[in-house]
Amino acid sequence: MTQRVYLVILLLCLRLMYPLVTGIFMDKLASKKLCADDDCVYTISLVRAEEDYNAPDCRFINIKKGQLIYVYSKLVKEKESGEFWAGSVYGEQYEDHMGTVGYFPSSLVSEQHVYQEANKTVPTTDIDFFCESANSAEDG
Repeated sequence: MTQRVYLVILLLCLRLMYPLVTGIFMDKLASKKLCADDDCVYTISLVRAEEDYNAPDCRFINIKKGQLIYVYSKLVKEKESGEFWAGSVYGEQYEDHMGTVGYFPSSLVSEQHVYQEANKTVPTTDIDFFCESANSAEDG
C-alpha cells in the first residue's frame, strides 16, 4: 500500500515538473511532400518573403516581407489546393519564432539559395499536420 502512495506522489510531482503536451490533428494539406532526404530533416533552400502572410491556423507560420525562411519540405500540390512549403524563420530579430516549423504559400517567397534538390517523394503523415500546445500544471 505504501508503494502505491509513493508512486502516486511521484507521478503528481512529475506532472508538476514537466509540461503535458497536447494538441490536435488538423486536416492534411497534401498526401505527399518533396524533401532532400527520406526523413525531411535537411534544408532544401533559403527563401525570402516577398509579402506578409498571416497564418490562418496553427499548421502555418506568419511571415513578414523580407524575412528569411529555411525550407525543409515542399507539399505536392493536389486538386485545387495551393502549393505550400514547410519551413522555419531565420534571423535574430525573429528569435521568438526561430525553430517553429510551419507551412506558407510558395507563391509569396523567392528562393535565395538552394542547398539540396528536393528529389525525394515522401508520404505525409498525420504528425505533419499536428498542432501542438503545451499545457503546464500552472495553466490548468
